[in-house]
Amino acid sequence: MGTIYLVRHGQAAYGTEDYDRLTETGFAQARLLGKYFGLRQIRFDGVYVGELRRHAETLQGILEGYPVASDIPRPERCAGLNEYSADALVLAHTGSRPEPDPAAARRDTCLVRERFRVLKHALLAWAEGGIQPVGMPAWQAFQDAVVATLVEARQRFPEGNVLMISSGGPISAAVAAALRAPAQTAVELNLRMRNSSVTEFASSARRHALVCFNALPHLDTRPDSIMTTYA
Repeated sequence: MGTIYLVRHGQAAYGTEDYDRLTETGFAQARLLGKYFGLRQIRFDGVYVGELRRHAETLQGILEGYPVASDIPRPERCAGLNEYSADALVLAHTGSRPEPDPAAARRDTCLVRERFRVLKHALLAWAEGGIQPVGMPAWQAFQDAVVATLVEARQRFPEGNVLMISSGGPISAAVAAALRAPAQTAVELNLRMRNSSVTEFASSARRHALVCFNALPHLDTRPDSIMTTYA
C-alpha cells in the first residue's frame, strides 16, 4: 500500500490586491509541515503541485523545513489540483462582482462573514447545476479532474508516498468522491478546511481510501492559535 498526502496551501493573502501568495504565517505553516514530514521520516516518491502561486510557495516552504530538500522529487504541475474561481462563482450567482476595499476586508469580520456566506450559496448552486460560471468547468468535471490526478498518482506509485499540494475546493471534492457523498457535502467540507492541513489517502494501483481529513499534526503541539487559519 502507498499513501497520498493531499495538502492544502498555507495561509494566502486574503483581503489584499493579490490573494494568490502566501503570508509570512503561510510560509511558517509550510516550513513546520516540512519539518514534520522529516521527523516522521516520510520520503516521497512523487510530488504533484497545482498551477497557482500559493501552491508553489507552499512547496517552497515544505522544502525549507524538510531536512534534506534534495530528497524530494521534482514536482509535476497539475491543472487537476487548481482551485475554482471564487469571483466567477459569485458573479454567476449574484450578477455582480463585489470589490471591497482590501484593507477593509481584512479589518471587518462582518465583511468576511458576508463574503463567505455568498460564496457558500454560489458553491451550492454550482454543485447542483444551477449556475455555470464563465471560464470554469461544470462541478462534475471539476471533481473528476482531481480524482483523475489521484488515480494517476496511485497507479504510478502504488506502493509509494505521494505529496500533492492543492486548495480547499479540489481536496474537498476528492474526499466527497472517495466517500461517495453528494456535492453538497464537498461544499460543507470545503468551507471548514484549514491552511496547510493534511488529508491522507491509503492507496494501491486499484483504489484509494480516506484515512484522515483536514489534520494539522505539525501544529497540534503549538500553543499559539494564530497558526491555525482558514483563508
